[in-house]
Amino acid sequence: MKNARVILYLSIFTLIACNRKPFVDHKLKFEKISDNCENLKPSFRMVSNVAGERYEFERCLGANFTKDMLNLSRQGDTVLVRFQSGGSQQVLYKITLDVDSYPRYNFITIDGETFQVIPSN
Repeated sequence: MKNARVILYLSIFTLIACNRKPFVDHKLKFEKISDNCENLKPSFRMVSNVAGERYEFERCLGANFTKDMLNLSRQGDTVLVRFQSGGSQQVLYKITLDVDSYPRYNFITIDGETFQVIPSN
C-alpha cells in the first residue's frame, strides 16, 4: 500500500513537471568596437551549453542602439532575431546573444539570414 502511494505521488509529480509551456528567452550584451563598419567580420560563432545557445557575431547598427531595439520571437522551429535600425550613423558592435527556448529550435534567423542550429553533445 505504501509503495503504491509513493508510485502515485511520483507519477503525479512527473506529469506536472513535464507540462511545460513553450517559451523563448534571451540575454543580450553588446560592445561598440568601431566608429564605422569598415572592419565588419562576417564570422558567426555558436556555443551550446545547458542554458541554451550563445551566439557571437559583429553587426553594424545605429550609434544609439539599445537593448530595446532587439526583437526576438519564435515561429515554428525557428527563432527570429530582428535588429531595429536606429539613426543614420552606423557603428560596429560585437554582439553576444544568449537564447534559451523550449521546445528546442532547429533554425535561427538573424535579420533575414537563416542558420541551422546543431547543438553539441
